[in-house]
Amino acid sequence: MFLPTEIITVLAHFQPAFTQPSYQKVVVLVVGTLLAQGRRTVTAALRAVGLQQHKQWAKYHHLLNRASWSGLQVSQILLQVLVTTLVALSATVDLVVDETLERRWGRKISKRGHWRDSLASSKGLNVSTSGLRWVVLGLVIKLPWSRSYWALPCLSFLLTTPKVSQKLGRPHKTVAQVAGQMVQWARRVLPGRRIKLIGDGAYSVIELGLTCLASGVTLIAPLRLDARLFGPPPQVTGKRVGRPPVVGQRLPNLEQVARQASTIWHRSQFDWYDGGHKVLDWTTGTALWYSTGTAPLPIRWVLVRDPEGKLPTRAYFSTDLAQPAQTIIADMVKRWAIEVTFEESRAHLGVETQRQWNDLAIERTTPALFGLFSLVALLGHALYPDGHLPLPQSAWYHKTEASFSDVLALVRRALWGNFNYQTSAVNPDMVLIPRADLERLAYAVCY
Repeated sequence: MFLPTEIITVLAHFQPAFTQPSYQKVVVLVVGTLLAQGRRTVTAALRAVGLQQHKQWAKYHHLLNRASWSGLQVSQILLQVLVTTLVALSATVDLVVDETLERRWGRKISKRGHWRDSLASSKGLNVSTSGLRWVVLGLVIKLPWSRSYWALPCLSFLLTTPKVSQKLGRPHKTVAQVAGQMVQWARRVLPGRRIKLIGDGAYSVIELGLTCLASGVTLIAPLRLDARLFGPPPQVTGKRVGRPPVVGQRLPNLEQVARQASTIWHRSQFDWYDGGHKVLDWTTGTALWYSTGTAPLPIRWVLVRDPEGKLPTRAYFSTDLAQPAQTIIADMVKRWAIEVTFEESRAHLGVETQRQWNDLAIERTTPALFGLFSLVALLGHALYPDGHLPLPQSAWYHKTEASFSDVLALVRRALWGNFNYQTSAVNPDMVLIPRADLERLAYAVCY
């Protein structure tokens, strides 16, 4: 199997995480999964690289369900390579965290539960679906071939419902608790780097903010309009009976601040989700976010409203009190990139098409497919370091930015050797394709 030097160099970063025999199988499965169409099973990957007659095909299954290697170590290497390659040394590392549902059925899948399906649900209807829920941590970055932000997954964690956790005899972990562990892991992997963590409403939790604060990580998330905000505690002078107060006077709810005529609003233009721009009004302040039973969390809150009245008034917060309000809003816009990643992974990398039921294989395969999204970005950057990707053009559509499918197609073309086959001496337009490659191409096209 021929691989370009650029691809070998990227894959070589992960070699220390495996033994030499396992690493050779990893390369085969990675290449085969990238070339495969439809379901991303081990057999589909083997067929894509022409190993459908391999006598020891079961050993490739063993790599997922019993081989000794650490997915956490692979995630650490992936994050370090992504940051080293794509993020300047003086820049902040922007991380985004979110959950996604992998719809799966089967009695043998021990960690399967029933979760709210956000795609099938609406404000007035909640739809429950059987499957596996993953918390995914990714790097948010602007790649040279696109104006939009990309979210590149680097770590995935499988959640369980309280009922399943009890059945397995394990302590139940909430989304915020898992995110807190991810924050501590990211701090260990990236010592000395400035890190931001961006999440949706599920990560708007005081305990997670305190964990981020202790780890030197900035948490940015939405804030409820009725959140209990307080001023700083009064200074204690002289003797006082009882414990000193941890917070000061209760501040008005942000919903009240939005309605007050005395509120001073500022107007700015921001980059928006669709690649365009949006004008918004905003106001900001600092407070202590406090709930009984926890320590107060110092935050900078930002209240945002739409001058046109089309969008509801929303609030966001940052645990960095010095962060400007405009950058808090801009950081929240970046969060949408992870939703695009989930959709692209389903459409082009076969997430939800794998069929493992072994616990270890499940906990390795789905994170590996999400990691392939990041690997494709790294391979595209290695093949075209200047960012000038040859994009497909048509008479009816002039394409200026590369999508994930474009980058994946270029990586696949490189894996096929850029189709540099020998030509006929009589007719230069006739290409002499080896029969083995022709059979692989026919299978990829026809099945």
